[in-house]
Amino acid sequence: MELTVAITGASGTIYAKRTLELLAASGVVETINLIMSGTAATVAQVELGVNLRDPDRAVFNEWLGLAADSKLIRYWRLDNLAAKPSSGSNKQAGMIVVPCSMGTLGAIASGAGTNLIHRAADVCLKEGRKLVLVPRETPLNAIHLENMLRLAHAGARLLPASPGFYHRPTSIAELVDHLCYRILDQFDIPHSSKTQWTGEEAE
Repeated sequence: MELTVAITGASGTIYAKRTLELLAASGVVETINLIMSGTAATVAQVELGVNLRDPDRAVFNEWLGLAADSKLIRYWRLDNLAAKPSSGSNKQAGMIVVPCSMGTLGAIASGAGTNLIHRAADVCLKEGRKLVLVPRETPLNAIHLENMLRLAHAGARLLPASPGFYHRPTSIAELVDHLCYRILDQFDIPHSSKTQWTGEEAE
């Protein structure tokens, strides 16, 4: 399976990191086309203390704990509109934008493809491929909500960064995992069943 993952400047870089780790460990994802917005590196530095300002495959492999020679991650510059994810002829399962800023969400909703994230998302919509957007913003204004509705009508899947608590999380890591497992569920990618609802009453 080939997927595109985009990281934008919304708060929640930890969701991006964990999603990438889970995709890498899944055994079914062979290629991840990775794109970062201009402010994503700033947020990653603030939230996780990681320097992604001059990224390449080696930087991402180290960040995600992958082997130094791993070719799983292929990084594409934001301004490279000739990159693989920008073409519908590139066969892939779909795209995840995690976290997804309201600016990116609005640009995708408007069809204004001014960078590779916007263009790659538009390609998924026009080709009928899965597009999963993980917005992380609160409160939401009417413009945010209208853009989300427009994207839902266009076929995107909106998966807000709002983890559940029925699995009785005891750490931030468990809250993050819960959300990231739901992201993987959209592509039927295997993961731990620890947070899945069983229908059984808690003791």
